[in-house]
Amino acid sequence: MFTQLNRRSFLAVFLFVSLAPLFAANSAHELTLHARRQVKGVEGSFSQREETLRWDARKTVLVVCDMWDKHWCAGATRRGEEMATRMNQVVTEARRRGVLIIHAPSDTMANYEGTPQRRLAQSAPAAVAKVPLQRWCQLDSQREAPLPIDDSDGGCDCQPRCKNYRAWSGQTKTIEIKEGDAITDSAEAYNLMEQRGIENVIVLGVHVNMCVLGRPFSIRQMIYQGKNVVLMRDMTDAMYNSRARPFVDHCRGNELVVEHIEKYWCPSITSCDLVGGAPFAFKEDKRPHVVFVISEAEYKTAETLPAFARADLESRGFRCTFVHGSAAKPNEFPQIDALKSADLLVLSVRRQIPPAQQLEQIRAYLKTGKPFVGIRTASHPFHAGKGDVKAGWPTFDVDILGGRYEGHYGKKTNGPSAFVKVVPATTKHPVLEGITTEEFPVTSHLYKNRDFAKTVTTLLTGRIDGQTEPLAWVNVVEGRRVFYTSLGNPDDFALPTFRRLLINAVFWSLDKPVAARGAGK
Repeated sequence: MFTQLNRRSFLAVFLFVSLAPLFAANSAHELTLHARRQVKGVEGSFSQREETLRWDARKTVLVVCDMWDKHWCAGATRRGEEMATRMNQVVTEARRRGVLIIHAPSDTMANYEGTPQRRLAQSAPAAVAKVPLQRWCQLDSQREAPLPIDDSDGGCDCQPRCKNYRAWSGQTKTIEIKEGDAITDSAEAYNLMEQRGIENVIVLGVHVNMCVLGRPFSIRQMIYQGKNVVLMRDMTDAMYNSRARPFVDHCRGNELVVEHIEKYWCPSITSCDLVGGAPFAFKEDKRPHVVFVISEAEYKTAETLPAFARADLESRGFRCTFVHGSAAKPNEFPQIDALKSADLLVLSVRRQIPPAQQLEQIRAYLKTGKPFVGIRTASHPFHAGKGDVKAGWPTFDVDILGGRYEGHYGKKTNGPSAFVKVVPATTKHPVLEGITTEEFPVTSHLYKNRDFAKTVTTLLTGRIDGQTEPLAWVNVVEGRRVFYTSLGNPDDFALPTFRRLLINAVFWSLDKPVAARGAGK
């Protein structure tokens, strides 16, 4: 006969054994997606936000939009095929994990008539729509601003421009169509989703300013029908002619439309969430790739750095990626694989110890001799503090920055917390191009830094109450260019002088001529 304790133990074991397979099944089918959206503030400007979505793969569909075998534009055809290999990897992995795949090569359905995949889409009974289903969802002026690019000329970026004609006969053969997939180019997609209890939609394919938004199986329509939707932003392309407004290169035009979708329609993710590695980038995208790694709660750099990058770096021809600490675990950086294609690492992390594998990726990047820019808390990014002298990377400041961080002075409640001045002997240094030689006040309290290596050149100092500290410096070791400044609170980002300093530091670290003053100044 069981005692009360034995009965409880038996019940606990019974429940564990009975429910464990269910929990394991749910876990095996869970998709973890690191989504990015643009959030509008009270003043009307947008700021980038990261969030983690956890979707049941069995209630998720992946829609492959208009990945034709050929396009009338030679450039569009080339970029589509370049993207298709990675896209097939995404489709294969999504299918393996239980996601329904819908192939949607519009205007080619006759070529698939009678196939099991086509019949699957046709067999779904008509579903009740939340709003009337549309054959094409036009730009919604009640919900979104005009598109940020002018595609009125058709968007061909080739010279001479290509002749417009019906070039496609089906989906590219690079993306495999398998048993259990569906093929449609109409609202049949919605019928199938309703039949299967699909709640979540991942959209990828082309073209992001046209079909990806407007087709009956795509973003606008699915948002209208109440689905949870994300765009896979590195698995898409725009029809945009770089000789049209806003006169940026083709890849930047593509990014602008993605940001438009993030503002007004849905978040975006990257293919890394399904197949790992670094986000896909077109071969023609020759812009230097700057990766920002951010995780600190005190100085709001998760807001200020992306805003700075959009205004002052992307406008100058840089491609920027933001790797944020996870909301639930700020010491974890799920998108750190972006460093594999980085030309420059910009760090703003405060006392986070990443998992060993992620920290090793940061070490591996720096071992290559590639450049580094650190602001504010980057002098103590991977060290928990005095209580733990071994975990993480406690000597990061000495190893990379060339000096030792020893705390800070207190913040002044009234008036400036420090006065900043250029070191007279360094006025000709490229990082100081356009920086005033007059002393100026800041509200960032001073950091204490000691024992500088001989490879360090101090550019700016800060003083308060008779104490003077190095405030910005460069460290060049075996060809690797490092810039660091202890400035970086929100008030600093409002200073044209500080923004100019960061712009200069990015150009200098990449061994590029410092940009002329202009946009962003």
